[in-house]
Amino acid sequence: MNKGPTPLALHPEHLEPHIGSSYPEPWGSACGAREKRALGDPLGLTAFGANLVRLPPGVPSSQRHWHTHEDEFVYVLEGELTLITEAGELVLTPGMVAAFPAGKADGHHMVNKSNAWAAYLEVGSRPPEDEVHYPDIDLFLPAKGGFCHKNGEPY
Repeated sequence: MNKGPTPLALHPEHLEPHIGSSYPEPWGSACGAREKRALGDPLGLTAFGANLVRLPPGVPSSQRHWHTHEDEFVYVLEGELTLITEAGELVLTPGMVAAFPAGKADGHHMVNKSNAWAAYLEVGSRPPEDEVHYPDIDLFLPAKGGFCHKNGEPY
């Protein structure tokens, strides 16, 4: 079915949010209330992804992770988020940015520890050879295939 030409612009509120995460259980439910709107895909972007993410109070952005080949960039739009890395915790407020270079084995995620919703823009490259490591849990995402245990056994 032809959807017509790719738009040049759009309003994020017109996009259906993806609620939750693609993690297998028992890891997925922690991010179950996360709202993510893919901004770049409907505009035809393929070299990198851009997402508008909203987190209600108490919800993490993801499981703590790092990428072998993907750079990640975050820009906080509203609310307060606590960035958690190997170095500890850092509170991020609107206007602040954070970056996670590819190959740096420093697991990261953000948690909304406030009493109000928070929102941020996340941008990441999409290299096909990327693998994702989760230092705190028995989870690994290889470049080819789906989530598996650290020993390679699929979920």
